[in-house]
Amino acid sequence: MSTVIYENEGHKCLSFGDLVEGEGIQSNQFLILDGDSSAIIDPGGNLTYSRLYVHAGRHTTVKDLDFVIASHQDPDIVASVSKWLVGTSCRVVIPSMWARFLPHFFAPGSYSPERIMVVPDSGGTIAFGRSSLVALPAHFLHSVGNMNIYDPVANVLFSGDIGSSVDPGNVSMPVTNFGAHVGSMIDFHRRYMTSNRACRFWAQMIRQLEPEWIVPQHGAPFKGPEVIDEFLTWFERLECGIDLFTEDDFQTGSAFAQHITT
Repeated sequence: MSTVIYENEGHKCLSFGDLVEGEGIQSNQFLILDGDSSAIIDPGGNLTYSRLYVHAGRHTTVKDLDFVIASHQDPDIVASVSKWLVGTSCRVVIPSMWARFLPHFFAPGSYSPERIMVVPDSGGTIAFGRSSLVALPAHFLHSVGNMNIYDPVANVLFSGDIGSSVDPGNVSMPVTNFGAHVGSMIDFHRRYMTSNRACRFWAQMIRQLEPEWIVPQHGAPFKGPEVIDEFLTWFERLECGIDLFTEDDFQTGSAFAQHITT
């Protein structure tokens, strides 16, 4: 059920890639431990909450969870946030743009704003155990107010939707043949990433970190300098989002002509 990404001297990163059941899309959830400190990244919604709670409990005391970190606002990222606040002692870390939307996931009167940690657009560090986690800006990739989480101890970048793939294979196994893997990424990235300009700025920032792992929220991770360089080179050259739209995509005629049936 869990894959160990990193483990050394009391610091551990785990990935859970098979908790979604039913019609939901495959997604990865992440648990980081440092001594007695614990954080879950992008816990998901109702499709993952109960199973993630149980499986994380095999590695830590979940009710004492320190942080739930949400990279952006999507339901498969943070729809279960109200349950985590009730079931654990965690604080929720989320980009500033999306913090004001969190109350929509709660019953009236149950929201706890004092337990919300807001990350500014420029990012910032989060004290965690004996070290820290780094929130990095990832604007418009794909969310307007998006962030990634970098673990400098493990040298792991949790990249959210960036690098995601639609791959029915074993999502715990790192990509070994990047050229063959592109086919499972290309349609998603052309549609969900906003523009090449954002892709280029992001790739330049990530190259400075020289991460050992890039672990997306969907599909297989990237490990090692060769595959990661191939991915970053591909990503910084990617035409996507508004790069691909023309006036033909904004036509009233096609909208009226398309009959939607139930």
